[in-house]
Amino acid sequence: MGKSLEEVHESVSTQNKTTVFRKILAFFGPAYLVSVGYMDPGNWATDIAGGSQFGYALLWVLLMSNMMALLLQSLSARLGIVTQRDLAQASRETYSKFINYILYFLAEIAIAACDLAEVLGMAIGINLLFDIPLIEGVMITVLDTFLLLFLINKGIRKMEAFIITLVTIIGISFIFEMIFAEPEMGKVMAGLIPSMPNSAALYIAIGIIGATVMPHNLYLHSSLVQTRKFDRSKAGIKQALKYNFIDSAIALNLAFFVNAAILILAAATFYKNGMFEVAEIQDAHQFLQPLLGTQWAPILFAVALIAAGQSSTITGTLAGQIIMEGYLNLRIQPWVRRILTRLIAIVPAVIVISYFGESVTGKLLILSQVILSLQLGFAIIPLIHFVSDKSKMNGFEIGRITRIAAWTIASIIVSLNAKLVFDEINGWLDTSENPIVLWLTVVPLAIGFLILLLYIVFKPFVTKEKPSIANHSPHHFALKFTTGNYHKKHIAVTVDFSEADEKALQHAIDMGGKDAHYTLIHVVETVGAIVYGSTIKDHETTVDEQLLYEYTRLLSDKGFSVQTQLGFGKPGKAIAKIINEGQFDLLIMGTHGHGNFKDLIFGTTVGSVRHAVSIPLFIIKN
Repeated sequence: MGKSLEEVHESVSTQNKTTVFRKILAFFGPAYLVSVGYMDPGNWATDIAGGSQFGYALLWVLLMSNMMALLLQSLSARLGIVTQRDLAQASRETYSKFINYILYFLAEIAIAACDLAEVLGMAIGINLLFDIPLIEGVMITVLDTFLLLFLINKGIRKMEAFIITLVTIIGISFIFEMIFAEPEMGKVMAGLIPSMPNSAALYIAIGIIGATVMPHNLYLHSSLVQTRKFDRSKAGIKQALKYNFIDSAIALNLAFFVNAAILILAAATFYKNGMFEVAEIQDAHQFLQPLLGTQWAPILFAVALIAAGQSSTITGTLAGQIIMEGYLNLRIQPWVRRILTRLIAIVPAVIVISYFGESVTGKLLILSQVILSLQLGFAIIPLIHFVSDKSKMNGFEIGRITRIAAWTIASIIVSLNAKLVFDEINGWLDTSENPIVLWLTVVPLAIGFLILLLYIVFKPFVTKEKPSIANHSPHHFALKFTTGNYHKKHIAVTVDFSEADEKALQHAIDMGGKDAHYTLIHVVETVGAIVYGSTIKDHETTVDEQLLYEYTRLLSDKGFSVQTQLGFGKPGKAIAKIINEGQFDLLIMGTHGHGNFKDLIFGTTVGSVRHAVSIPLFIIKN
């Protein structure tokens, strides 16, 4: 298993900082990328609906959600810091393939729901600011597909700076909105006292929780914290945990300010004036100027909306890459992953808007957040199990009080979701003209997910599942150790721990024999390796290093002179760099076994290496 977000894994050093302030700054950043998910356009829809319908009454839900988020994000960061695995990787190591496929499917639904909110939010912002039709605004959002690729190539610090700039724009915009709205502070404080006006408020409240505590953020945070390189001693890990908690507390409280500001703005303008049905972002924008008496209110509102959509779409795409690599160990070209994620969101958005009109966007946004909330249990419960596991956490497992708090949060979220699903299905059965169809489809599906949830909850208490890791040991290779008949003395062989390695090694031995010196090259190409390079030390890198050692031992035991070289990032560039910086006479590579369309999806390594090296390249077809 490779490193999480391999491109930027351990790319930011926190060591050798002269002051405590500099060290804290070195750790700051991951939580800000996570926090944008807590102020995305989906939050805006639920906050506006909550504020306009129920005034300040649901402010306590935001506060409770923020406290939940802080605990859960700190657990996610703990998992990444201590185990050097993200949540998806830890799940893949723990559960069976069947369970992991279902969890992956659910995680992808959450990513799609999240991206749907971001696409709609950005499109609405573009529509409001530049008067571009909503459908065209949705199509324009495809263009930001390549922004992530540009930013990630510039390094994680540049990406963090870009996101923090957008967050600052959102924050400043709402400071001015609060000044314009002049909310009643007494009622604001009363809104922090728990109450639930009616069942409609419960639906909005669940949407707020889904919009605030987002499942994809748990995957994202457990990966982003691995971008920091620090001392792996117990003291170093403790320090990393402390600084990342501070980072999370500051970032998530800023997100809470933005969410509270949106709800307060809706309460102070729409609810106060008897406009209880304002749930659409477009309506909110339209009424701000006449109600607040300034043209800057709607402009700042639209600018903040675009900033929120743009920032959260970047982090949503990163999360999509993390879950695909973590659950499936499948790496595809980043731009392909980006476009796939965006199309999954754009297609339903275009269809629904075309059929029902632009007035349905608010309902779509709230629905997307409820879907997110329904996925939460399938991310939270494994996370709590992992950070409570002594064997995984090596002395850094969470304490009893934290476990009780975490399970309480999980119980609240799962219970609210169970009530919502039960009420919705009951309503469908009561109003449906043909309920037998629902009894044969929706009801069994709901029961199936309930069984899965119960399995995830209780399985670790009953027995530990052993991780399913493919055996790539070279000791089954049927290699014939010949004397060699080739005059080249230093032969480089690329290995990828597949069946292709046997042929590549056999050709190398046939050519060089025992007189040649061999260098085995393997490239770690996870997202983390691409971001962090050689500084990454995640589970996949550890496994790859062990496998390289086994390859070396196999050949060394037969009297061959062998060394290894580990590269990081994109295979073509990494291999070419190693070859051009070394003293090699020949490079032997096995082909990847796919071509044409698959080359477009997965990329070609041989082609890029062939044009970048000056020594002979021997290609072995599989």
